[in-house]
Amino acid sequence: MNVVILNPSFGDNFVRVARWAAKSRGRVQRHPEYLLTAAQVLIDNGHQVHFVEAAARNFTNEESIETTVSLKPELLVMHVTTPSIYADLEQAKIIKENTKCKVVLVGQHATAEVDNTFEIGKGVVDYILAREYDYTLRDLANGVADDQNLGLCWLKDGAVKKNPPRPDIDVNQLPFPAWSLIWPQWYPDAGKKFPFLTLITGRGCNNACTFCRDPQIMYGYKLRNRRADLVVAEMEYDLKVHPQIREIMFETDTFAAQHQHVIDVCNLIIEKGLQRRISWSCNMRVNTDLNLLPLMRQAGCRMLMTGFEFGTDENLRAVHKGGVRIAMARQYAEVAHRLGFTLHGCFMIGAPGETKESARKTIDFAKSLPLDTIQITGVAAYPGTSLYQWAKKNNYLLAKDWRDWLTECGEQRTLLSYPQFSHEDIDEHIDIGLKEFYLRPRQIWRMLISIHTTGDLLRKCYGLKAFVDYFAKKMRAPAVLTPAS
Repeated sequence: MNVVILNPSFGDNFVRVARWAAKSRGRVQRHPEYLLTAAQVLIDNGHQVHFVEAAARNFTNEESIETTVSLKPELLVMHVTTPSIYADLEQAKIIKENTKCKVVLVGQHATAEVDNTFEIGKGVVDYILAREYDYTLRDLANGVADDQNLGLCWLKDGAVKKNPPRPDIDVNQLPFPAWSLIWPQWYPDAGKKFPFLTLITGRGCNNACTFCRDPQIMYGYKLRNRRADLVVAEMEYDLKVHPQIREIMFETDTFAAQHQHVIDVCNLIIEKGLQRRISWSCNMRVNTDLNLLPLMRQAGCRMLMTGFEFGTDENLRAVHKGGVRIAMARQYAEVAHRLGFTLHGCFMIGAPGETKESARKTIDFAKSLPLDTIQITGVAAYPGTSLYQWAKKNNYLLAKDWRDWLTECGEQRTLLSYPQFSHEDIDEHIDIGLKEFYLRPRQIWRMLISIHTTGDLLRKCYGLKAFVDYFAKKMRAPAVLTPAS
């Protein structure tokens, strides 16, 4: 079967597969590793697969549609998001009219909102693949009957049918992503060595943060790590397919959650000498066993992207940040800094119960840590999460339509608003935090002395350009939403 997987366009710099579907403040792009893993599953089953990366390449809608139509898909697979769902369905409609293909939707939004997506996509959407879709897509392309395909949501006589869920996939059986279908240079990120690729070392998460979509909607609350030999083999595969890459980002939510897994991966990297060929970075939690950090550093880990999130224990508890405490976060940052890691801190404003005082503490906490870079976002309540249900129930969610998730400029829109701390307050403190952190002479000096190569200089210039672009657009087009009645 001729299958086209489309990552549709939706305005400049829209990051479709990130945790927040929006134009990121850092103007980064994320690799579609999950889509390309599913693509390789199809290829291994004898299907012809094309991948259209319209999002990261900033295609116009017309380019996205024309490119896809020219490939004559029999099966069109689209990753859809909350803010882009109407535009995604419009592209699918035109492609379907021109090719008579079957339209398949995947991703967090389609999984969380199956009935609504079929309703607004009436006459366009044939199938929704709920949760992990690799094998459901394979069986669909292989001709398995609709009523026998686990995880498939489909229509029968106009009614939505939801088949029983598919058991969690054994991640050790999945192939490496079909990286030959993309070009790493399409995915800029000022924090990574460029170009780079991402690598998923496991699926699922042992934690239950209320705002996090993937464990709640897609991959479950059990962390399923791949064997260490497969993780390292994928690093070697990445270098073979794209020898120009300079870094690999372990994009798993919590790489270091399983102690022995980290030891096995690092020891095998060292045994093979991979740390001399390429650096790697990973996502971390502050309650990581700090005894792992020296081995990770020895194995070539360069940067730790860490979810500090908030500056008070009360806010951390409010989002169920599993046992994390401020004192723990400070110790983690000091040890990692002392070992020579580059530290990127992820922070949020707008937790349940947030006040101006607690938001100020988050900003001051970020500034007090030995961090090289940070990001600050508004807490996002996406469909399918417990935070979303809580916010709707308590009338704290401003959005009345899926389109409300973004500003007119495509930036993330703050949609939570509390009596004591409005969405305007959240936005104001995000911007205050970013300016206060990056415009300190000490921080500017830290960033300047970290420039050792031409690549470092180019990354810093890209980051500066993104910073200026974000605030310039913010000044021209402020985000305004009327609170829900």
